[in-house]
Amino acid sequence: MALDEQARMIRETVARFVQRELMPLEQEVLQRMTRGTEPVLPSEHQARLGALASELGIDLLDAPAEVGGLDMPASIMVGVFEEFGKTCVPFLLPRQPNLFMSLLAGSDEQKAKYLAGYQAGTLQGAIAISEPVAGGDPAGMMTRAELDGNEWVINGRKIWISYAGHADFAIVMARVGEGQREEGITAFLVDKGTPGFIVEREIPMIGHQNTFGVVFDNCRIPASAVLGPVGGGYAPMQRRLVIRRLEIGSTNVGRAQRALDMMCEHALQRTTFGTRLSDRQAIQWWIADIGTRIHAARLMIADAAARYDRGEDARTEIGMIKVYAPELAYEAVDHAMQTLGALGMTKETALFAMWQNARLARIYEGPSEVHRQAVARRILKRYS
Repeated sequence: MALDEQARMIRETVARFVQRELMPLEQEVLQRMTRGTEPVLPSEHQARLGALASELGIDLLDAPAEVGGLDMPASIMVGVFEEFGKTCVPFLLPRQPNLFMSLLAGSDEQKAKYLAGYQAGTLQGAIAISEPVAGGDPAGMMTRAELDGNEWVINGRKIWISYAGHADFAIVMARVGEGQREEGITAFLVDKGTPGFIVEREIPMIGHQNTFGVVFDNCRIPASAVLGPVGGGYAPMQRRLVIRRLEIGSTNVGRAQRALDMMCEHALQRTTFGTRLSDRQAIQWWIADIGTRIHAARLMIADAAARYDRGEDARTEIGMIKVYAPELAYEAVDHAMQTLGALGMTKETALFAMWQNARLARIYEGPSEVHRQAVARRILKRYS
């Protein structure tokens, strides 16, 4: 089967899954958010949807064959991410970017221990990169690890760590030795319950996507817990971030498209002062601008995904996407809320959750300002 035909069939399957199975659950999720409770799906929904996703063959699309996946390229997965971005229902397929980092750098023993859980959908991982001082600069981390006999001892503090409160293990990035910037950065696998691995507090975020503060207080782990070579953790960490940022870009294009859909449908139905909203120039310009930017974003993502699949360095292009797509989604949702008027200000439409998630996306996996700086630096380097 040709790649284009395969991509079309997979995307259509995912689109039907989102439309028929997830969107009908949006009101239940929104009601939980309105009550101030975490917008998670009840276990019975999660189990049913997980079983259906497995039956449809969309549960392990981009996971490697060695863990039971289909090893789909990024060029196909960006369409999948976009479709899932069209709903505010927090259904997660059993996949994580941490899986790819583990496969890139893990030993055979580490893969045997950790990757089987991904295949079964029973293992949850977290990655601990950000720190209170380093913030959006992972190369400036201060958490340190020292070898003591046949054990590593980790000391430091991490913050904004997703899933840390219930993860089965964490990939912890720490510095070994006295190197600067990315020198000496090493990845370690730390299991839940390890003495000195302390989940200090849960941090409530907008969109109910809570993160955690984590402390490592003389946390001792075996020498075999090093993920990849000592001092060689920066490159696979960056590759993991590239995968995640490509996913965020695609998801936010889906979010923008859903907002545009809602805006157009309402504008065609709503009449004010004897004129349909769709005939008003202000609304038409919003529609034209958002539609144009969605088209541009899709082309940017398709190009970056193709570069990634070819093994090229796509960090500059993906950095552009990480800035462009979340800002596009945020403005698209804002225009949709304005078009819907008072209805757009309620917590009864998906726009409420989409607006919060779009705002989060401008910070998660690196703030827009950091990415703009990195993109500018790489462009200027071509001229120097």
